This record gives sequence, structure tokens and C-alpha cells, in this order.
Amino acid sequence: MMDLIAENLAPIMFVSVMGMLLLGYPVAFTLAAGGLFYFVIGVEVSHLSSEIRLFWPLLQAHPERIYGIMYNDTLLAIPFFTFMGLILERSRMAEDLLDTIGQLFGPIRGGLAYAVILVGALLAATTGVVAASVIAMGLISLPIMARYGYNQSVATGTIAASGTLAQIVPPSLVLIVMADQLGRSVGDMYIGALYPALIIIAVYCGYILLLTLFKPHWVPALPIEARTLGSGVTSLIVIIAAAIALHFIAYEFIFSSLRYETRFVWSAVLAAGTALSISLANRKFGWGLMSRLAEEVVIVLIPPLALIFLVLGTIFLGIATPTEGGAMGAVGALVLALIKRRLDLQTVKQALDSTTRLSAFVMFILIGARVFGLTFYGINGNVWIEELLLALPGGEFGFLLVVTIIVFILGCFLDFFEIAFIMVPLLAPVAEKLGIDLIWFGIILGINLQTSFLTPPFGFSLFYLRSIAPAKEWTDTATGRMLPGIKTTAIYKGALPFIILQFLMILLVILFPGLVMHYKDEHTGIDPADVEIQLPGFGGESGGMGFSPFGAPSDSGSGSGSGGTGGAGGFSLPTMEGLPGAPDMGGSATGESGAEDDGAANEDPPPAAPSMDLSAPPSFD
Repeated sequence: MMDLIAENLAPIMFVSVMGMLLLGYPVAFTLAAGGLFYFVIGVEVSHLSSEIRLFWPLLQAHPERIYGIMYNDTLLAIPFFTFMGLILERSRMAEDLLDTIGQLFGPIRGGLAYAVILVGALLAATTGVVAASVIAMGLISLPIMARYGYNQSVATGTIAASGTLAQIVPPSLVLIVMADQLGRSVGDMYIGALYPALIIIAVYCGYILLLTLFKPHWVPALPIEARTLGSGVTSLIVIIAAAIALHFIAYEFIFSSLRYETRFVWSAVLAAGTALSISLANRKFGWGLMSRLAEEVVIVLIPPLALIFLVLGTIFLGIATPTEGGAMGAVGALVLALIKRRLDLQTVKQALDSTTRLSAFVMFILIGARVFGLTFYGINGNVWIEELLLALPGGEFGFLLVVTIIVFILGCFLDFFEIAFIMVPLLAPVAEKLGIDLIWFGIILGINLQTSFLTPPFGFSLFYLRSIAPAKEWTDTATGRMLPGIKTTAIYKGALPFIILQFLMILLVILFPGLVMHYKDEHTGIDPADVEIQLPGFGGESGGMGFSPFGAPSDSGSGSGSGGTGGAGGFSLPTMEGLPGAPDMGGSATGESGAEDDGAANEDPPPAAPSMDLSAPPSFD
């Protein structure tokens, strides 16, 4: 019995710990307790199996492993981006964006749904937190969509799916953690996720467009009396065109003496600042240059777009690291909230409290994962996982398909932090052995985790929306009408089309790796994989040290006539003549050849180095 346990300790440990997690036990403590429990068992049965390499002194490695988490500066981006998102959420940025973009797209069918998707993308690019996005949009948009006759499933599905964009749109926390666990650059992960994220947003909008064509009564336009900002799209187009023209003029002429990155940044700042200044002046002095709609769109949209550029633009242009970008984003969010006069001490305290909780949550899971990992690797669990996955048919595509299914199922029960810290370190070595680019692999996992947030009955996004959607009849405060409650089945039904779209997106990224691999084209530096390190020569014409790195005579300078092995410019080793078993070096025993004519020495080719058996240690009499 003990032999059976010893030989199968890795699968027993993995299945039992995962089972405890699926039953709902705290992740950090389950991982740590499981690691320590099986460490004791592994030490006790280590004499029964050669696969187990655990011993008591190995526990002394834990302090250093845990300390390694603390000085990982990549993880600093998590509290920075979380704090930025919470400040923006509490400064009611989502409310302003939904109201303004809803008015902009209101006159067309499905306008509110388009507004929810685009605002979801903007919130994802500024907050990176799914819960904040879903709850904010649900509280603001759901009553309006219900008021004007949107189909319940369409409304709830659009809100839930748009909230999950925070999983894949940079600066997603998922991508930060994924890059850290895969040992890759966060900036590369952001660049690789850019095209898939834009395609997902476009696919969501395409789905709403199809509904407007085939089910127009499900997605009605806003009635005229609800369009409080009126019309005036023409002036908006004019101000956007003028800003773009100013950007190119500034880039080509005003800032032409600066570097590419600096030129682009200052040109964009000048163009956006000019458009914002004109809009603010038009509102204050009543110039009438712009319609009220255009004025409101510019004033509301430019600050968050500027913040997005401050964070992502500086990262993509190589001006700042993701951690530095997160720090700038946090400061920018505070400045925006202060300008709007929506920043107070209570807001800052609440944001700091939530940020600290999330950061501590991540740290404790990481510590538990390190304890678990030490034991699991000590019993060759990684080898067991590797052999299991490498035996799958289909090569890399078979591996990606199976991993997609496994991660999708686990994502219905576990948070993405738990999956990233437990599963990704086990899957990454197998992916690398199969020749799969780890950035590509990470993006596939990120889209997969986004899909699992939508999956009934355990999708986290659905739970967030259910918590704020009215389950019973409710009174619309704007019209005084009684509106029907939203059933849970309606929320689940609305999520299904978006789940199908997400799976299609996963297949698209798998079939077309170029959607992600373009990040390699963005590099302006040197790929570390192409770097070749050459040590200085040992002897020869280069003036090296005159002996080979392994202590054997060098090929190029062994026969200069002295019996030593010194090359030109080097120094000679003492002759081995006279030692028992000394090899014949091909030169004079007394070094008389050193006095011979230099020309003769140069004419004769140097003798070959003697063959020496380096596999056995030298013996001395």
C-alpha cells in the first residue's frame, strides 16, 4: 500500500488539493496546508521511490522563496492599476461616459448597446477590474435599457460581456499576472493582446448590428424626447478632423527635432489639449462654435482617453515600464477626480482599503502556491504533468485544445488569480517544449478566462450583475411605470451568444498566431535569444592567457619551442618534462629551441596538442 502511495504521490496530491479548492476552501491556506501535508508524507516515503526528492532541510528554502515574491517589482503594477480603477469608479467616470456615449449613439437602433460595449472597453482600459465595470454599467445602463424597451437578455448579456473586457484589454490584471508566471515581459503581453482585444470589441458590436437587422424591436433607438443633448454630429466630426490634422502638423514640423516617441507624445498632447480647450471655452463663453453634443463628447471623452494614453501609450512606445505606467495612471486618476471635484478623503480611504485587500489576497495566494510548488516539484509532479500533456495527440494544437477545455472548466469555479498561480506554472514548460510562444499561450489563456467569467451557472460576471439587477417588479423613477423584474434565466440566456463569440475568438487566435505574434515586430532592441557570448581567447594570436580553459595545451600556441603552451603575448606554463608519465610535447626538453631563429620557428607548423584523457583526474607520484 505504501509503495502504491509513493509511486502515485503526485497525482494524489494534485487531485486532492484541486478537490479541496473546488469545494470552496480558502485558496491560499488550502495550497499551503496541502503543500506542507504532502511534504511530510513525501519525506516519510522517500525511501520507497526514487522519484521523491524531499528531505527536511528543504523546508529552509521557504523564507527565500517567499521573500522572492516580495521583491518582484512586476507585481507592483497590480495595486497601482487597481487603485487607479477604484478612484475612477468612485469619481463616477462610468456614469459620465455612459450618459454621453448613449446620447451620441442614441438616435440609431442598438445605440445604447453600442454605448455599453464601447464604455466597457474604455473602463477596461482604465480600470482593469471586471467587478467594477459590470456593477457600474449595470447600475447605470440597465434601468435605461429596460425603460426604453430593450430585450432583457440582450441588455443583461451585453452588460455582462462588456464588463469582462477588463480581462483581456490592457492594462488587464490578468495579463500582468500571466506575464509574471510565464516569465515574459508585461509590455510584450500588452502589445500581443491589443489586436485580439480590438477584434473582440468589433465582434460584440457586429452581434448588436445583426440584432438591429433581424430583431430590431429588441434594440430600439432612443425616442426623441430622451435625446437631451440634441444633435450636432457634424461639428463633432469637424473638431476630431481638426485635432488629427493638428497632430500631424505638430509631428512633422513643430516637434520634428525630437525622437519618434517624444514627437508622438507631444503632438498628441497638443492636439487633444487644443480640442479640450476649445470645447471648455465654447461652453464657458457661449461662442456657438460647437453643438452641445460635440462639446459634451469632447469634454467627457478626452480625459479618460488621455489617461489611457498616459498608461498604455508610454508602455507601447517604450517610454515607461508597466509598473511605472501603473504609477502614472494612479496619479492621473487622482488628478482627474480632483479636477472634477469628486475627490475627498473618504474616497481615497475606500480605494486604498480595497487595493490593500486585493494586494494581500494576491500575495497570500502566491505564498501558498510557492509552498505547494516546492512539494509538488519535489515529488516530480511537474514531470507527471509534462508526460501526461506531451502524450496528447495532435501536437501543439491538441495540447492547446485540451488546455483550453481544462482552464475553461476550472474558470467556472476558481478565480483567475488561482488558475494563474497554480495551473500556468505547470502548463508553461510543456508549452515551451512544444515550441509554443508563451506570449501567444498567455493571450489564449486570457481570452479563455474571460469566457469563463460569462459561463452559467458559475460565471463571476453573471453573479455581479445578478447582485444589482432587480429580481422583482420595480418602479422606474423617471417615468413612474412599473417594470418587470429580471430573471436569472434571462441573464444566462443573454450570455450564451457572447460565450459562442468568445470561443470563436479563441479558435481564431489559435489558427492565426500572427494576431499576437506581431509583438515581436515591435521590438527595437536585441532579442536575448539571439545574443551570443564569446569568451576571450585562451592563447593564440589574440594575446590570451596562453592556456585552454580546461587546463589542456591549446591548439594554437602549444609548439612555440619551449615545451610550454604559451601563445603570442601570453605566458608559458612550466615544462612537464621529467614528470612521471609526462606526454611528449614535441619540443626540446631544455627549451633550447627558444634561441633558434625566429624565421625557422615560423616556417615549421606547430605540433599538434597531445591527446589527454580529461575524464580521469590527474595522478601525481
